[in-house]
Amino acid sequence: MKRSRSVGVYTGERLNRYGFGGEHPLHENRAYAFWDEMHSRDLVFQILSLDSVMATDEQLLSFHTAEYIDKVKQYSILGEGYLDYGDTPAYQGVFEDAAHVVGAVVDAVRRIMRNEVRRAFVPIAGMHHSMPDTAAGFCVFNDIGVAIRTLLDEFGLERIGYVDIDAHHGDGVFYPFEDDPRVIVADIHEDGRYLFPATGFPYETGKGAARGRKLNIPMLPLSGDDDFLMMWDNVEKFMRQWEPQFLILNCGADGLHGDPLTHLHYSAKVHAKAAASLCLLAEEFAEGRIVAVGGGGYDLSNLSRAWAAVVTEFLEAPMP
Repeated sequence: MKRSRSVGVYTGERLNRYGFGGEHPLHENRAYAFWDEMHSRDLVFQILSLDSVMATDEQLLSFHTAEYIDKVKQYSILGEGYLDYGDTPAYQGVFEDAAHVVGAVVDAVRRIMRNEVRRAFVPIAGMHHSMPDTAAGFCVFNDIGVAIRTLLDEFGLERIGYVDIDAHHGDGVFYPFEDDPRVIVADIHEDGRYLFPATGFPYETGKGAARGRKLNIPMLPLSGDDDFLMMWDNVEKFMRQWEPQFLILNCGADGLHGDPLTHLHYSAKVHAKAAASLCLLAEEFAEGRIVAVGGGGYDLSNLSRAWAAVVTEFLEAPMP
């Protein structure tokens, strides 16, 4: 019974609705495929199912500009147009759906900080391309950015570890916090010379007081599990060096073999390894505090297996 009180997983109509329908790579079926996998593995009986909540304007303003938030509201009413240069279309209700993505992650962070749950997973989240003043790469609002601001401003944490294994570089997290020494970033992704957003090179290690506190590991196309695991040792050592007080894992599943938008050849083993390793790190340095967000992944079978592997490790990793 201890497990069911220790690992929360978020769902809800608004959260599960986040997607752009039709032939768009990020569509609503992703959420339902994940929950089908959770049922097939009997994981739903072991976790605490939590409903998403809608982020407030104040929470969104901690990371995003007022002008951009107003733009999303207007486009959400109109239900047409693009929120960026052509990747992220508006639809009626997109503001509320995107705000629920943010609200779920903020709620997870707060519950963990209040010791209501020890670990949490938000499958429809991890919108790591959205910038303070614009959408990008299917990401309307940056839930990770708002969660980091919450941990810094509301809870006064001094070292937050962000680990991103999504195939795409998390530029919307990396650059807004590039000069903040309190945010420790390790991002392992497909080489930006071959994949959107064409960023995240090894020489980018942070600026000013944060220099040396950011780690980018580009992977060549066709890299597989062995390549990832070899590089993962560097991620672990890097995070351990800074002793984070809270860990956030973006476990995007678009690095798995067969994803239609990327060129990596991982299996779900990399997600299991990352989740298990970071749980141990969290227990050692962060009082167990870790939240994972689903990130990308555009093959339903892949994302279901990868995300379920993360939940499994969250349940099975040792706890006090």
